[in-house]
Amino acid sequence: MELHELTIHEASSLLRKEEISSVELTLALLDRIEAFDDQVRAYITVLRDRALSQAHQADERRSAGEENPLLGIPLAIKDILCTKGVRTTCGSKMLDSFVPPYDATIVERLYTAGAVILGKTNLDEFAMGSSTENSAFFPTHNPWDMSRVPGGSSGGSAAAVAAQEALGALGTDTGGSVRQPAALCGTVGLKPTYGRVSRYGLIAFASSLDQVGTLTKDALDAALLLNAISGRDHRDSTTVDVAVEDLTEGLDRGVGGLRIGIPKEYFASGIDGEVETAVREAIRGFEAIGASTQEVSLPHTGYALPTYYLIATAEASSNLARYDGVKYGYAHPQSTDIWDHYRKTRQYGFGSEVKRRIMLGTYALSAGYYDAYYLKAQKVRTLIKQDFDAAFEHCDVLVAPTSPSVAFRIGEKVTDPLQMYLSDIFTLSLNLAGLCGVSVPCGFSQGLPVGLQIIGRPFDEAGILRAAYAYQQISDWHKRHPQLTHK
Repeated sequence: MELHELTIHEASSLLRKEEISSVELTLALLDRIEAFDDQVRAYITVLRDRALSQAHQADERRSAGEENPLLGIPLAIKDILCTKGVRTTCGSKMLDSFVPPYDATIVERLYTAGAVILGKTNLDEFAMGSSTENSAFFPTHNPWDMSRVPGGSSGGSAAAVAAQEALGALGTDTGGSVRQPAALCGTVGLKPTYGRVSRYGLIAFASSLDQVGTLTKDALDAALLLNAISGRDHRDSTTVDVAVEDLTEGLDRGVGGLRIGIPKEYFASGIDGEVETAVREAIRGFEAIGASTQEVSLPHTGYALPTYYLIATAEASSNLARYDGVKYGYAHPQSTDIWDHYRKTRQYGFGSEVKRRIMLGTYALSAGYYDAYYLKAQKVRTLIKQDFDAAFEHCDVLVAPTSPSVAFRIGEKVTDPLQMYLSDIFTLSLNLAGLCGVSVPCGFSQGLPVGLQIIGRPFDEAGILRAAYAYQQISDWHKRHPQLTHK
């Protein structure tokens, strides 16, 4: 097995036994990036010298007796998380040259664990998109088929893991932006409960929805990575002071007696037939290993999409108001007065999708429309959460498709925002309700990966990971990787 093919836990075991060094492992991943990222385009910034220095330090720490599952493990970080001294662009011309003076809390925690940061990955601008085509720099390609999208907005992170250009990666999930690209790229994407992971240093899109998540090759790796980044942070008042349990313990307990709910609304018309077949086959697999299943209803599911696109755009309008070309970021060089400066900076600094969402959100918050749109959306959000609360009275987890289709072709939906938004129809309800969810590979359609979504109660990451791990013991979809070839 080549070093770049290892999982995090496999690499950690070899490092602990001193059968390989972190420098060797990091060089293997950097060579992989050099060989194939001109096709995949997963990275905006590759930190070769910095990564090798961190790998050398990790080897020294291990020689001194330190042990940590992430010590010396090469990872990638979505370019929306602040990294001290390293350009953080959010995939936008607005922050093309922004270099943060501090690290995000979770980046600090990865450094404390001894992880090696290979680079910053591409994304839809300010995390607004479902295909990574909205990046101001270039689109990322799906490693399974370079003519197709990797999903979004964490498409760069998902593609990096799928192409084996990183052993794992961090992404962010506001309406499905970790789980949907994980499904389209055939990786494991975990969105933790809102409040589980610090958002300090995460450049905000929609503050009540954003959550940092993980992209890995299997469920055990997801548990290891989430262990390292979870926990209360005094710099983020939305983090919850709950015990940080070791999510790797009990992963192998199986699913005997587990009650699985099947939301009928998630198998409606519009879902690709082969996607539904793969998901239902996975459900039968759970039944074969001791889980029970029952149909449940989430009656307000049909309102989730408009509710999300009112709340998310309203919060984006507020959060992105800070980009005025005065304090930092892009500033238009030619203007006649301050108002012209603001107008031109935002006109040329933001891409079309970001401007679309700012305008939608500003309208929803404007005088005379706030109650009719934003306030009503918040009330419907409560109804959506109550649907999940009722379902979890009878079930331990819910299982559904992650995405209604497999990866679509680059350019296929870029001129049709509504069709693009529908790509997240099965994922965004979890963000509205503040739940945790994980997408795991469960089959193929048209030669492209299909994702199975496992949804859990708030702070029951252990439960959904146990279910994901059990499924991966009876399937090998997560072990399949695209075969990349040189041009």
